[in-house]
Amino acid sequence: MQFGKRIRELRKAKCLTLRDLSQRVGVGFTYLSKIENEKLEEGHQASEQLIHKLAVELDGDEDELLLLAEKVPEPIRRRVMERPDVFHAIAKLDDKRLDRIMQDLAPKRRAKSS
Repeated sequence: MQFGKRIRELRKAKCLTLRDLSQRVGVGFTYLSKIENEKLEEGHQASEQLIHKLAVELDGDEDELLLLAEKVPEPIRRRVMERPDVFHAIAKLDDKRLDRIMQDLAPKRRAKSS
């Protein structure tokens, strides 16, 4: 999914117009329209601050929106900086190996949440 399409989906689910949402987050409605239609010019992408406001107003998952906007959420960024060696190794893995790692982690994640 693309960032703009997800914003539109969330906005429509809340029955908000572009003008309504633009007033709530403090940007022009034409700018929001460009975001939703993936028509922003290079260098004019939504800021992390705007993405945070959109997530709050639209009851969206901020991390999901950040990732769709090709920005790294702060908790992930911090962890990468703490263990760059691990993330460098992970980046080299193919999807098959990553899937196996995720399967190995799944029972542990379920056990922790119980």
